[in-house]
Order: sequence, then C-alpha cells, then structure tokens
Amino acid sequence: MRSAPHIFNEDARLAALAEYDLLSESDDVDLNEMVQLAARLFDVPIALVSLVERDTQTFKARIGLDVCGTARDISFCAHAITQTDMLVIPDALLDPRFATNPLVTGSPYIRFYAGVPLRSPDGFAIGSLCIIDHRPRNGFSDKDRTNLQALARIVTDRLEIRRLAIAGAISQSRFENIAATSPDGIICADQDGDITFWNTACERLFGFTADEAVGKSLDIIVPERMRGGHGGGLQRVAAGGKPRLVGTTVELDAARQDGSEFSIELSLSMWCEADQTSFGAIIRDISERRANETRLFNLAHIDSLTGLPNRAVLLGRIGECAKAEPVAVFMVDLDGFKNVNDTLGHTAGDAVLCQVAERIRECVRSIDTVARLGGDEFAVLMPDSPDQAAVGATADRIIAAIGAPCVTEEQMVHIGASIGIAFGPKDGEFAEDLLSAADLAMYQAKGEGRNCRRYFASPLRDAAINRRAFESELRRAIDGNEFELFYQPQVRIADRALLGVEALLRWRHPVHGLLSPDDFLPTVESGLLAPEIGRWVMETACADAVGMRRKVPDLIVGVNVFGAQFSTGQLAIDVAAVLDRTGLPPEALELEITENIVLRHDDTMLAPLRALRKTGVGIAFDDFGTGFASLSLLKRYPLSRLKIDRSFIREICTDRVDAAVVNAMVYLATSLGVEVIAEGVETEAQRDLLRACGCSTAQGYLFGRPMPITDLNAYLSQDARAVA
Repeated sequence: MRSAPHIFNEDARLAALAEYDLLSESDDVDLNEMVQLAARLFDVPIALVSLVERDTQTFKARIGLDVCGTARDISFCAHAITQTDMLVIPDALLDPRFATNPLVTGSPYIRFYAGVPLRSPDGFAIGSLCIIDHRPRNGFSDKDRTNLQALARIVTDRLEIRRLAIAGAISQSRFENIAATSPDGIICADQDGDITFWNTACERLFGFTADEAVGKSLDIIVPERMRGGHGGGLQRVAAGGKPRLVGTTVELDAARQDGSEFSIELSLSMWCEADQTSFGAIIRDISERRANETRLFNLAHIDSLTGLPNRAVLLGRIGECAKAEPVAVFMVDLDGFKNVNDTLGHTAGDAVLCQVAERIRECVRSIDTVARLGGDEFAVLMPDSPDQAAVGATADRIIAAIGAPCVTEEQMVHIGASIGIAFGPKDGEFAEDLLSAADLAMYQAKGEGRNCRRYFASPLRDAAINRRAFESELRRAIDGNEFELFYQPQVRIADRALLGVEALLRWRHPVHGLLSPDDFLPTVESGLLAPEIGRWVMETACADAVGMRRKVPDLIVGVNVFGAQFSTGQLAIDVAAVLDRTGLPPEALELEITENIVLRHDDTMLAPLRALRKTGVGIAFDDFGTGFASLSLLKRYPLSRLKIDRSFIREICTDRVDAAVVNAMVYLATSLGVEVIAEGVETEAQRDLLRACGCSTAQGYLFGRPMPITDLNAYLSQDARAVA
C-alpha cells in the first residue's frame, strides 16, 4: 500500500481549510442532502464529503458509513486532492496504490472509488466529494464525470458561503479586503439599511456601479413588490431585537437595475466596530446551481424521455405502501416494439414510448404510480389495491390502450403489451421481491402468446431459481463438450428409403447421465446461452451431414432453431457461414421452427427465413396444429414442409377426429404445394393409414429411434430400406 501523498504547499492548503472553520461547534453547513443525492444518482452504497487535514480525514457528510473519519495515510480522498480533475479507481484490488489498503481488504471493502477535489477560491484542495462501491466497475463514463463534477460544484458553493460568513464576522476591514476579490456579491450596510460597501461582483450581478449603490437603501436590489421595511428590520436587530435572518442562509428573489428578477442565496452577518452596528450580506446568483440541482435530481428520480418516475422512485413507493396496505404491482413489457426501432428509427420509437406512457397514465387512478424502468418496460403500482377482478380489469384496459394504433411520423404503428401482476405482501414483502414476482408473471404472459396478463404464482419463482442453477451448469456443459447430437431417420413410407435425419440435442450430464430434451431445453430456450448452443448444433449437424451424404447423396438434415437465434438478427448470416465452412449444400439443410417461436418472434423471423429459403435452405413448420398460430402464417412464411405432430398420430387408428385432422393437414399442405411429414409413427397400422391419407414421409420408432452419430453411420451402411 502506498501512503497518501502530502502536497508541496501543504501549510497553505491547511490554512485555506481553516478559513472555513468547518469542524467547530458553530458549523451549520448541512451537506447530507448532497451525499444522499450522489448515492442515488450513481447507485452506490457510500457517498462522502471528506475534509483532508494534516494527519486525518474527517467526513463532513456521509451516507453508508458509520465512522466519522480515518487516518490520512489510508485515505483515498487524500490521493484525490492531488488531482487536477478527479480520481477514478475502477477496481482497487487491481491498483498497486490500494490493493493492500485496509479499507479495501477490510470494512468497508472499497472496490470502486471516484472523487472530485473541493477547491477554495485560491485553488487549494481542502477535501473531496466521493462515491464508493463494494463492487468493481468497468469505468466511469463522461456523463458520470460531468454529473459528479456538477455535484461537487454545488458542495463547493455551500462551503464558500460558510467561508465568507466566517470572514465577515472577523471585522469590517477584513471583510472588505476579502470581499473586494470575491466571486460572490458582497454588500455592507449600516443599521439604517443604507449601503456602505458594494464589491465588483455586485456590479456584475445587479448592474449598479459602486458609486451608484453606496449610500442608497438596500431596497434597490429588492423587487418593487417586496420593498419596504428592510432598514427598519436592521435597526431593530441593531437595537438588540431578535434577528430573523442574521446568521442564516436564505433564498430570495432579487431585482437588477433594469427591473428583471432572479433568484439569489443570501447570508447575512452582523458585527460592531466603534459602537456602530454593521451588516454584511454575501449574495450569490443561484440560477445555474438551481438548474444543476434540478437536473441532477431529475436524473436520480425521473425518466428523461417520458417524464415518468424511474425504478428507484417506484421501489421507494412500493416499500412505503406495502408496509401499510395491500398493493398490486404490474410489469408491462411492449410486444413488437423492437420492430418499430428497426424499421422507423429510434426517434419514432421514442415518440411511441411517450404515447404509451400517456396511455398507461390514462388507464389508472390518480393515486397509482406509473414508472418507466428502461427500454420498453413500464411498471404500475396500485396502492390500497382493490380485489383481483378490479386489478385485472385495469390491466385489460392498459393492454387495450397500448394495442390501439400509434401514429408517428405519418406512420401507423401497431404494438401490444404483456403484463405480469403481483400482489403485496402475499407475493413479496420487499419492493424488489414484489417487482421480481411481477416480472416473472410478465415473462409467463409473453411465453403464452403475448398481449395478455398473468398473475404471479409461487411455482414461477421456484422455476426461475432452478433455471438459474441449471444455467450455470449449461455453461459448464458447453465448455466441457457435454452436449451431443442424436439423429432420427426420416423415410419415404412407400419403400422406407432414407430421405433425411432430424438432429436432436442430448446432454450427457456427468451426474444425471444422458438427459432428454424435455429435461433441459425449456431452460436453454429461456436463457442467455440459447444462441451459442444453437450455433453449436447448427455447426455440428451440418458437419455430420457432409459425411452422411457420402453414403446417402441426397440426404437432408433437419435442425431445430431456438427463438433466441432470431433475436440476434444474424441467423441468415450465421447459417450461410456454417454452410460455407462445412461445405454442405443449402438444399441439404432444413430449419425446423415451432408455432410458439413464430408467435414470440414473428416480427423478427420473416426476413431471415425468406433470405435462407431463396438460397435453397428448407423451412419446416414443426409440431403443426398444436398451438394457436393462424393459418395465415402458412401463406406468409416461405415453408417447404409441414410436420404433423405425434399427438395426432398416436390415436389416428382409433380416433376419427385425429384421423380427420391429419387428412385435412395433408390436403392443406398439398394444396399449398408444401411437403408433409408425420412424426411419432410407431406401428404398421399408423403407417398404412398415413399412406392412405396421402402422407408420403414419416419418422418414428417404426423406422428408427434417435441415435448417436456412431450408430447412425452403421445404420447408413445398411440397406436404406431395412427396418432399424
């Protein structure tokens, strides 16, 4: 650990610090609001205003720490005051100056630090405003730097008022010497309220020269509507009356020479010399500071685009309400919004978000809170929530309102909304838990077709916990090559000739053995690793198919595609690259997509599928007839084949309805010029009935079970007509 450096002109710096008299009993500077704002704005647990003395640092204001100071040699802020700009430490454990610092290796376990020097008018750094996190960060953006520096300027302003007040209390002559060069307006007046001193800064602030102001009443800086009584008030205080403003700092409206008004901060002090009472006023134009404070406050509390409260405000209100009454929390996620940004641009997308914000507000009560959490996610808090039916009715109104067309840039935009609903305290005692419960319910709504609402149920959280645990294992499975592909034959019913294979993912788990897709695919599909696993499946299946086609030249390999692979926007490019690397012809590959994927990703699927179909890649609609997809999708999508789900084949010989459905599907596919294949064929009777319906291709245990590549190679070496 490197001890904090001392500064070359340390004595002068300490003398500058002493001018503020910040550690005396008379100190009335309150900076707690500033550190609270900093902690919220930057989402850190600790924020401090530190005064660096010769051997110690003292915390003038603090949040997140119980101690009032530390020794200087371990102080981060003592390093910060040596900087011209600010000191930023993304990870203290990776910085040789701090890696062994006891504040890093022990409580408060500092990992991230950013501190701005607080400087006196003469340029001496007396301390710093800093923020601290227990977690490392990648860095500190230019926007973050600007905001922290703005906060530091506000802190410095408040400290400077204290310094000038201390100086003014010493003596009239000392006061005037300092005031002459002060950047703040300094006025001295006698007990009658007549101006006796007027510095250069006052000339700039009010427009009056010193010659014009000295000898005049203080009323010249008071708006006309507020004039009168100032001299009398000073006389009363001089005669021993109780002061109301002396020794305090207040914000007032002031008037310039031209009559225009502006806001000032005024600190009034009083002293006696030669039996005469005098008054001094330190005046500062706070217009810019107010603007900065408002901007920083809004950054910490308000979404800049929609004007809605942000996540921090929402969590605070949930916490307040949930302690005293039952509440309902909605998580609202827009469906189809990405397509708006992609096709019309982010300006149009922002306009749609603003319309959505207003529509949600119009659907709720005045006591409800509507917040934007970021992106296309909104939330609603309903305190004193009515019964479930009333909450559901509100959610339905929101879905209907968002579903109405939006007009932006003369374009008609159609989006939807999926809503998850949680009730407190039943579904969570703490704000974060309640919001998480609503989030889980929202994802269920998206998974079940979108444009609907769902209520939280405890199994959703259990499933999420299990899924997170499983996801860590999936990462290990990828890195450890635990995934395998099995292949199931697809044959021509008439002569059992092998036409293709479907690639099926398996997981050879080191503890649980060989896992079937039902055991892990739901976790893969809903997790972050789906695109990576999907690319591995595509690469492996295409490479294997090249070898298979040496024995069966026209063989086609079917590969199932995850919905997340469409979300990347790179599917067509990725598939083309795999085909190029492996040397597999496009017509030898068939991508299989399910109805659920179409319903979830319809807005992102058409373009890549059409591009791939043009190159010759086949597109199969898997599990056809089991979901809620519209028949219009058959017209919109560039399909080459329909796959009849095994649930219709299982009872085809005994259930007239299933037989009729299969017959209708075959007829529909034939009419559209699309091939058809039946899945799950296990008996000769099923095969014969399918052939009678006009279905020419099938897969199932009757023709071959899913098998690893080694067994498949043996299968391919046999007569293609042989029964597996």
